Parts: sequence; structure tokens; C-alpha cells
Amino acid sequence: MMAGLTAMMAIVSGCGGVGTPGDGMPDFVRGDLQRTYFDGKTNDLLTGGLGSAGLANATPPAFADPANPTAAELRTRAIHANYRALVDMTPGGGYGSLYGPAVGIGGAGLIAGHEYIALADGGRRHGIASWTQEWGGERVTLMVQVPDGFAMGQACIVTAPSSGSRGVYGAIATAGEWGLKRGCAVAYTDKGTGMGVHDLDRDTVNLITGERVSASAQPDRVNFRADLSEPERAAFAAAFPHRLAWKHAHSRDNPESHWGQDVLNSIELAFAVLNRYHAAPNGRKYTPENTVVIASSVSNGGGASLRAAEEDRGNLIDGVAVSEPNVQPRFDPSFAIRQGDGPPVRDHSRPLLDYITLVNLYEPCAALSIADAPLNTAASAGRCEALARAGLLKASTTVAQAVEARAAINAHGILPEQNFLQPAYNTFFVPQSIAVTYASAYARAGVEKNLCGYGFAYQENGVPAPLSEVDAANLFAVGNGIPPTGKVVLINNDAPGGPREDRSSTPDQNMAGALCLRALATGTDPVSGNPLTGEAAERRRRVEEGIAAVQATGNPRGKPVVIVQGRADGIIPPNHAARPYYALALKAGKRGGDVRYYEVTNATHLDAFNAFPGFDTRYVPLHAYYFQALDLMWDHLVNGAPLPPSQVVHTAPRGPGEGTGMGAPPIGPANLPPIRQDASADSLIKFDGATLSIPE
Repeated sequence: MMAGLTAMMAIVSGCGGVGTPGDGMPDFVRGDLQRTYFDGKTNDLLTGGLGSAGLANATPPAFADPANPTAAELRTRAIHANYRALVDMTPGGGYGSLYGPAVGIGGAGLIAGHEYIALADGGRRHGIASWTQEWGGERVTLMVQVPDGFAMGQACIVTAPSSGSRGVYGAIATAGEWGLKRGCAVAYTDKGTGMGVHDLDRDTVNLITGERVSASAQPDRVNFRADLSEPERAAFAAAFPHRLAWKHAHSRDNPESHWGQDVLNSIELAFAVLNRYHAAPNGRKYTPENTVVIASSVSNGGGASLRAAEEDRGNLIDGVAVSEPNVQPRFDPSFAIRQGDGPPVRDHSRPLLDYITLVNLYEPCAALSIADAPLNTAASAGRCEALARAGLLKASTTVAQAVEARAAINAHGILPEQNFLQPAYNTFFVPQSIAVTYASAYARAGVEKNLCGYGFAYQENGVPAPLSEVDAANLFAVGNGIPPTGKVVLINNDAPGGPREDRSSTPDQNMAGALCLRALATGTDPVSGNPLTGEAAERRRRVEEGIAAVQATGNPRGKPVVIVQGRADGIIPPNHAARPYYALALKAGKRGGDVRYYEVTNATHLDAFNAFPGFDTRYVPLHAYYFQALDLMWDHLVNGAPLPPSQVVHTAPRGPGEGTGMGAPPIGPANLPPIRQDASADSLIKFDGATLSIPE
């Protein structure tokens, strides 16, 4: 197994909190701070000892004992899984030339340094007297990586909150790679999501380092445990056997409501670690005044860093550089968004649960409207028929119903540029899983609530079954925080004949569940249009409170901000996230800071899909522009360079190879024009206070 298993490890006790960055552990750190050194030869910070080639290998690193992997083995496999989930790992798509561990530093890309992991206590913010009495609340994993090359030049910290619902290594390939290569300390957090899984049959849970233990063991190191008493757990397991409680969905916490604070806490921990274990030779303390701090990351992590800037009353952050952020700006009716000569979009800034439940409802039918879409294996004529029977579609043929369903999605401010991707995302359960997870989180509903009839479990022949010890042990490493993942799927508890896997549970792919989720998002019955009543209305009230708690102001408190966004993003629509956030920041004036927005054509949300045939010819890696954004922010903060104006970057798809039959040719500079200081006038994004104008 990896020689890194012998890496030096020390356990350091936490101590009293401090008000300003110093060498004392902040008071939100619970239990011990785990400290591990990686020598950069046998194991390392960035690649888990695998190196660039090992990460590119699709076969995950093995466990010596598959049912009992060590923390070190789990870490290496988690890094492998998270890297491959976030970027296109094919050389033709840019891995090894535009990005990847070895790019810019040579060799295998191994980086030596220290790694520190701690569990944060949310009780301080909620007034919980004893943390061990509140199992369901904020259990947030924090991690700081300090490369051996730290502070060889300008001392710096880069934040890396995880993307999606991933665990603490969920931004290793993005902010982690850029920051470690720059010689910065990297401050990670799982944001209260991540891979905390409670097996309610066996009553086992994950530690923050991934190992499976009894749910009653080591409370200061348990990543998540369902907030159920022993009689409650036993009763639920008897009524709903083989179910699993999931940290993001079932913590009763609404983790997203404190993502900004989690990022700020990760920065505070980074300063404490640097000052305690990496003090400068002259004894100088690292402070916000002498350390460049960039809040960064992608997707949910990018949204978390924007929220951190808005909440940063202590001026910890110097600048923000994010990609495709899941940020939910408050709706401001005073402006519209217009792309090219298209109609103005006034109903922008819809909450995530609104647009994702709409896509979840209509996309299984709409997927039939794009005949050449790759990975389109879950299109459903049954969903089309059910939508028509409910009066939600008017057409009488399946083909016409699919076209009508697609039109309903685009009428919701979701760009046509995303249409080609949506069938593949539907195949991979993306809208379904997001809708279930976020509805549960916003409602602060525990696993026992079975919100809208959904549960999480392994399945055999469509029926819930025990998750094997081997698969349970692997979840921390390979899971993405939402099902289906690691052989865990969504279960329709209300299926005719008994619970079974959701999509296969009814001919219409459980449209009843999709309608229930849609009702929670809007407050009205999707079929009748009537307001919800009774218990459904109470659930909606809780969801509405949860959504209100996560909305962003658009005011980053004067900090410079760079946002890059793919126009073809099929998960976070530009009209409901990055575009209106940028307009709000401009409206904030000087309080908004020096804010820039770069929209990239032919770029999507999940670069990893670019490795598949059919996507490789159409899309370019947004990841390359994310790294440009970080470079621009660094040059702005350190060297005073002006940020280029907001603009649309018109890329060139790779297209099909000529006569090779092997798909797209390798990507090159012609495909990826840079963000330009001298951008042409017809590519500039403009805002006059009433209309945000996005060039075609």
C-alpha cells in the first residue's frame, strides 16, 4: 500500500478561543486537531501520493482490507475521486497541459507539507450548552494544508470550501491545486455537507477521517449522526429497514445558511495553524494585514466564498475569485437581464429549489426533444403522459409534449444553451438528487420525516437492501454527498407494492414525488394552482424560511470580486445566480467593490462531462478560466494590476477530428482566448442600472 501510511502524525489538543488571528485554537474547534506531515515523495498534500499519472488512472487506489480501510487509504481514494469528479482528466481536454498537479511545477506534481484537520462546533452560534447533546446540528469539517514552500514570497491563504455537497477534499482539484502551487496555505471546509453517513440498521457513522465506527463512539470526531434517540432510531429502522441518514439532507440544520461563516472559520483556523506551527523566523505573526487572503472555489464552494465576503466584518478576506457559484441573490425587481437582442428577463434571481424542482418535473419528458443528446438514457414517455393527464402539458403526442416541456423549462429563465446537456444530467439524477437534498435541508427535516416520501438506501432488484460493510467503508472516499452515489440511491417509500428505487418505482418515474417537491418550492399545488394547506403548508413555511436564510445580498463589502460562469451551465442557470449577483454588486456602488463578471461561451458546470464523446466536441473547460480568474485576482492584489472589464469570452469548440474517428482533437490556444484587458466593445458586459446587457 502507499508508503505514505507511515507519514508522521501528531495529535494536538485544542485550547481557548481568540478574538484576532494568533496561535491559539479558535473556540469553535472541538476535540483534537489532527496534524500529518507528507514528505512529497511517498505521499503529498495534492495528489495523495498518486502523482499526476495516478490521478489520471481511472482505477481507484486499492484498500489492503476493503472492509476496514485506514484513514490514510481513505484520504488517498477521496483525493482520487474528487479530482476526477471536477475536471476533465483527458489529455485532449487539457489535463497535463492547462491544469493538473504537474503543470507549472514538473515531476509528478507531489507537494510536501503539513495537513491539519479539525471538527468545528456549531453550538457556539446556537447556544447549545453541550455539543454531544446535539447530534443533528452543525458538524463542520475544517482542514488546513500548508506546503513546505509557504511564504517563500508573499504569505497567502486561499479558501477551498467543497463544491457540491462533497466532503472536505471536494475542492482539492480547483482552489487546492492553484493555492498549493502558489505556495499558499489552503483553508478547506466541507460546509456542513460532505460524507457523513449514518447507517441506521447497524448504527454506524463516519469519523471526520472517514473510518466507520459505532454511532456512540468518539463524539468529538464523528462527522454526522442522525439526531434520533436510541428508541427512535430502532423504531425507524424497523419501519423503514436499510435506510441511511445523510449529513447535508438530514442534519436538521440547513447547512447552506452558515456556509459563509464556515469559510470565515476556515480562514481563522488557518491563521491559528500558521502562527502556532509555521511562525516566521523573525517571530512575526501572520495577520490579515500582511497575508493575502483570497476566498475562492467553484459551484457551492464559490457561493460559500461570496457569502463569506458579505459576512466578513473582520476584514479577513482581501479578494474573491470564484467559478460557477451557487449563489442565490435576493430578487431586485428594479433591473432586467438581456442577452443580445433577446427579450429582457425580469423574473430573474429565482431560488435554487424553484428552478431545480421545475427541471426535475419536466426534464424526463423534455429529454425526448433532443434526439442527438449523448447519455440520454432516462427520457420518459411515461412522464410526458402523466404531465399531460395532470393538465401541465397541452399537446396530445409524445413528441409535441417533449417540445412543450422543453419550452416550459426555457420560459423559466433557463438558457437554451443548456438544453443539450440537460438530458445527460437527468440520466445521472442531477436535478432529482439536488431537489430532494435541498428540500430536506431547507425544511430542516430529519431522516425520519421521509420528506415527500423519499429515503436513501442501497437497493437490490429495485428494493431497499443492506449496504455491505465494504460499500459502507468506501462511501467517505467515493461519495459526492447526494444520492445516487457509492451504490446508494433514492427510494420512493410510497411506491405501489412497497418501497423501491425511485426512478423505476412507477411508469411516470414517481411524478408524485416530483410534484410534492415542486409544491414545497412554490407554495402552491402544481396541478390545481391552489395554495398549500395543512401539513403541506407547514412544510412549505419551513422551506421558505430555509431559503430566506441562504439568500445573498450582493454586497461583498468593498472587496474586489471576479466571477467566471459558463453560459451553458446546466445546473446553476446564469439568469438566477451569477448575472443578477453581479448586477446587485454594481448597484451596491463603492460598497460592492471592484467586481468583474466573465461569461464563457461553450462552457458548462461539470467539466468532467467533457471527457465523454459528444461533449468533447462541443464544450471547453471552464476550469481554465477559473485559474485565469485566480491569476488576475492575485496580480490585482499583489501587484496592483487592474482587473479586465467584464466581458463575454467567445471560445471555439474543439469540434470533431478530421478523418480520425476518434472524437475531438486536442484542445489548444485557439479554443481558449484569454480574458482580455483590451476586450472588444461588442464583447463588454454593461449595466445601466435598469438593464444588465450580456452580448450574444
